[in-house]
Amino acid sequence: MKKVVWFVAILCLGLMLSAPMAVAQDWEDSDAELIGKTGDFKDGIFYVYKERDDKENHFVPSGWMGDTGDLKMDLFCQQMPYSGNTCIKFTYTAKGKQGANWAGVFWQNPANNWGEVNGGFDLRGAKKLTFWAKGQNGGERLMEFKMGGINGPYPDSDSVGIGPIDLTAEWQQYTIDLTDVDLSYVNGGFCWASNADSNPDGAVFYLDDIRYEK
Repeated sequence: MKKVVWFVAILCLGLMLSAPMAVAQDWEDSDAELIGKTGDFKDGIFYVYKERDDKENHFVPSGWMGDTGDLKMDLFCQQMPYSGNTCIKFTYTAKGKQGANWAGVFWQNPANNWGEVNGGFDLRGAKKLTFWAKGQNGGERLMEFKMGGINGPYPDSDSVGIGPIDLTAEWQQYTIDLTDVDLSYVNGGFCWASNADSNPDGAVFYLDDIRYEK
């Protein structure tokens, strides 16, 4: 986590030093809080992930954190998805290749946006964030699932999560309550994180049908 924080801090400092007037102007022109692009809810649903390459996907699982060398991601996994033809498969080896002893992935808009780009969505009105998950064997422990929490010049307006969660070998739906959460600017649409202490032999797990619901 420290590596990510320092990276973002240094990058943001460089942006401010190279274009201080532009950043200041963005805030000066707005008398209100930072508001994202209006989320296009269809039948009350705004997808983080629906299906591989689906036009209704609104975020990219690009924000790899911690021991990134311990992670593998399969966006084309067809091993009994919860719905549709594909789900997302993550393999976490817990080898500690970067020495962080943990790893995680943020879904961002656009890809690799740690708050340097104005890419957030206004998702006000959503009542919950739901997703389906399962482990390869059951017992895989995910320390946190959450939305929001990205900082930088264009920070998420809020953050909330659930966990730890011990996955089962069957698909289960999980819900993050968004009551009283400020959703006016959401760049970090979804995130998971876990660590080697909770999964000393690593973990393989699957995610599907990640969405905001009104």
